[in-house]
Amino acid sequence: MARYFDVHPENPQPRALDQVARILQDSGVIAYATDSGFALGALLGNHAGADRIREIRHLDDRHHLTVVVSEFAQLGRYVQMDNWVFRAIKAATPGPYTFILPASREVPRTMQHPKKRTIGVRVPAHTAALALLDRIGEPLVSSTLILPGAEEPMADGWQINEEIGHLIDAVYDSGDAGRTPTTVVDLTGAEPEILRQGGGDPELFVP
Repeated sequence: MARYFDVHPENPQPRALDQVARILQDSGVIAYATDSGFALGALLGNHAGADRIREIRHLDDRHHLTVVVSEFAQLGRYVQMDNWVFRAIKAATPGPYTFILPASREVPRTMQHPKKRTIGVRVPAHTAALALLDRIGEPLVSSTLILPGAEEPMADGWQINEEIGHLIDAVYDSGDAGRTPTTVVDLTGAEPEILRQGGGDPELFVP
């Protein structure tokens, strides 16, 4: 079963952060709370971890995984952005958005869309998630924890541990996960395309 970490939402305990970071560094897969429900996460570059995330959610390699970072300034390392895209994303982060963009060479090809060579990116507005990202010092490759057949992300850590604790290595629960998934915006074309309407206001990206 997964190890369960019940952390303070505004000041996660350093010992818990260190233990979850160690699990990730040992090629683990975790469920962690965000502003848009729980997400599954592994370190970027953990190919087996990305495969496990896809297996849990029953996803194929055409479903975009997301590179999750702790601040906007880090995004340019992982995706290519024109000036207008740069400004649009900066105005909307951190927050409940996932942006689809061309991946840079820093993103392993096995984690990119196989034909489009794109990847999702996001900066959550969630203290405990950001604290974990800062502690590990590198991005997570993630996917919203929406189980097969469900429409909404899981939002209760204890339920996650009961239902899929045997499939993951840790649950990082700050008790304040959101219940609405991100708004997904494809910014690879001449105009933004809303692929999923969620917690983020899509009007920011409607031409």
